[in-house]
Amino acid sequence: MKLEYFSMLDRIVARDAESLVAEATLPDESPIFEGHFPGFPLLPGVLMIECMAQAGGWLMLARQEFARMPLLAKVGQAKLRGMLLPGALLSVSAKLVHDGSGYAVMSGRIDSGGQMAAEAEYTLRILPFPNDSLAAMVRGRGTELGLLA
Repeated sequence: MKLEYFSMLDRIVARDAESLVAEATLPDESPIFEGHFPGFPLLPGVLMIECMAQAGGWLMLARQEFARMPLLAKVGQAKLRGMLLPGALLSVSAKLVHDGSGYAVMSGRIDSGGQMAAEAEYTLRILPFPNDSLAAMVRGRGTELGLLA
């Protein structure tokens, strides 16, 4: 995981038509932790939500065969239930609730050490890629994550 680059997921471990599970290991050190919090580093809640949104985004990219890109449009019903410390292994899941009219409603969850750390319902806006180079970069990252062969 590279927090500074918002590359939140390390690998896709499972996917079907309506759900995806990814894993990520929090780095032992990151500039993010220097300010959150000094002497007691924690993954910020907003980055927990970003992890869930990225899992849902990869699911939608796969469902749309990388023809359109998902963008986080709304977060609702977010509950941060646990603290995620450096070095933690995260299981990040996304499930499709509704897909239509250019939006996808998702439910997401993060588990670590057998405990739920966060859950949220969120909406992704599905739009055309603004250019071919971004589409190619996203496809490349999808290959790195194991989503594409």
